[in-house]
Amino acid sequence: MAKVEAKKKGLSDERLRDFLREMLLIRRFEEKVEERFRAGELPGFLHVAIGQEAVAVGVCAALEEDDVIASTHRAHGHTLARGTSPNALMAELYGKLEGCSHGYGGSMHLYDIERGNLGANAVVGGGLPAITGAALAFKFRKEPRVALAFFGDGATNIGTFHESLNLAQLWNVPAVFCLENNWWAESTPNSQHSPITDFTQRAVAYGMHSIKVGGQEIEPVYDAASEAIDHARRGDGPVLLVVDTYRLVGHYVGDPQVYRPKGELDELRETQDPITKLRERLGVSDEEWEQLDAEVTREVEESVEFAKNGTDPQPEDALKNVYA
Repeated sequence: MAKVEAKKKGLSDERLRDFLREMLLIRRFEEKVEERFRAGELPGFLHVAIGQEAVAVGVCAALEEDDVIASTHRAHGHTLARGTSPNALMAELYGKLEGCSHGYGGSMHLYDIERGNLGANAVVGGGLPAITGAALAFKFRKEPRVALAFFGDGATNIGTFHESLNLAQLWNVPAVFCLENNWWAESTPNSQHSPITDFTQRAVAYGMHSIKVGGQEIEPVYDAASEAIDHARRGDGPVLLVVDTYRLVGHYVGDPQVYRPKGELDELRETQDPITKLRERLGVSDEEWEQLDAEVTREVEESVEFAKNGTDPQPEDALKNVYA
């Protein structure tokens, strides 16, 4: 297992400010989506990743344009970080034809193939075999591309996790398996669902290279992801990238979170907010912050208006793209 130290690649303050804007956009987008969901405007279930923005932005920033990802039921941040516009994403959540999945996917099944997003998945660990297959295709075609799967700690207990990592290592494919360890498998703590505390040990059974990094500061996340992606792209085999992060919200919008110890969430919000950490790292003044926040908030508000004015699908559209 390799452990990456912060500032290894010496990111410029300008680049970090771009990251700060992107993370804040994800935060304000998800806050607005939660607001509209509670107002009854969005159907289905909703899972937000507030607190995990540095993982989405840091990992996706390390990818090349031709690389691909697969996400989870908590996919808004990954989708925005991979380049999908807030307009297209919000329209998808409202079920409009202008959405990135043309209204077919909704929050838990976001796709944007043009930007290398092979899809979010409501099935726990569902993106892992797809990413292994994509990476195998890249190897057969001799394309210098990497396939990356996001998944949570609970997914390490799913059969497809073990099958995917086993085959990826056996076939030596250019895949990165990014474990977002937020310490909760829905409402079950790690101590009750995992026999180990160090998730890099999952890679030992397959002889797979692993990297572990803290996920609340974006510089080490970016460095670790860059190292993992470079390792896979060189043909040195797949990598298990373990990113320890914190979900500063419930499993789903409306989750009462009675399973959390009293006071834990307030403490985490005070000490582990990745946006606050990066703002302090850059020394962003109150005036600068207010200007940035207003700009990002306006972009999110405009995405809501775009979505509401979008095109509703027709009833017959329900039978399109159905093959079985």
